[in-house]
Amino acid sequence: MAKKVLVLGASGQIGTDLTLNLREKLGAENVIASDIKEPQVSLGDGPFMLLNALDREGMQKFLKNHQIDEVYNMVAMLSATAEKHPWKAWDLNMNSLFNTLELQKEGLFSKLFWPSSIAVFGPGLKNNTAIQNSVAEPKTVYGISKLSGERWCEYYAKQYNCDVRSIRYPGIISYQTEPGGGTTDYAVDIFHKAIANVPYKCFLDEKRTLPMMYMADAVKATMNIMEANSESIRIRSSYNIAALSFSPQELYTSICKYFPGFEIQYEPDKRDLYAQSWPAYINDDQAKMDWNWEAEFNLDKLVENMFHNLKSLIHQ
Repeated sequence: MAKKVLVLGASGQIGTDLTLNLREKLGAENVIASDIKEPQVSLGDGPFMLLNALDREGMQKFLKNHQIDEVYNMVAMLSATAEKHPWKAWDLNMNSLFNTLELQKEGLFSKLFWPSSIAVFGPGLKNNTAIQNSVAEPKTVYGISKLSGERWCEYYAKQYNCDVRSIRYPGIISYQTEPGGGTTDYAVDIFHKAIANVPYKCFLDEKRTLPMMYMADAVKATMNIMEANSESIRIRSSYNIAALSFSPQELYTSICKYFPGFEIQYEPDKRDLYAQSWPAYINDDQAKMDWNWEAEFNLDKLVENMFHNLKSLIHQ
């Protein structure tokens, strides 16, 4: 009998691609997509439910009725938006996690995925590189909530034997969804501007190097860690994962190979201050060792794939 999966926040940037990939692998009928509003992008065939991760009673009723095996909790308010609404961000990011942890503790499903972020780290890292156990001193509301969530995931794993799994996403680049309020979203928006032949105004410094990842690699990492044997998951807070690091200037140079006349301006704002507090590079040796993680996309392959897919969407 195929396992049944629930994706909370399925309409979000990562949730969209994750839902499509899970449905391809497990069968559309076995993956229930959910969000607080109807999706604006296609989630493929398969069931969709309006579900609020902050409504614990509603969640409890739903899980009992549908016999879910695994939950992917992708609900979050991202960094730039969270700075504008700190209390709302804390409520959403933390209580959506608490609800799923408590419902897992009650035995309503067996396995939980919850994403963390490189935003948990702060400035002052040696060689500007975050290793798995680097001191975490987040400077943003989003980073604070993610670090707190990591500690709670580990607590529930140790105290209540909850099978919780997590990875720290770098900046994610995707062609499926529009930018969603994250500091690294410049690396998505810039492709849309290039195709539209509109000059891009970048809110980060041209040399602000950050860890990034193509969506296909992010989904691969998410599914791989959930498929790994429980015994191999030795970290129950959150794993570092990495793919590549680049600056806006390096990304712009690569894009100009396809759009030679594309123009860019640099006008750093508050988001550049958030980015300054994050590492430029991530060491993910622990994930490689424990569950054989390995990224596939370098910068040139990423840029080529983004333009190919965006052009295909435009001509549909």
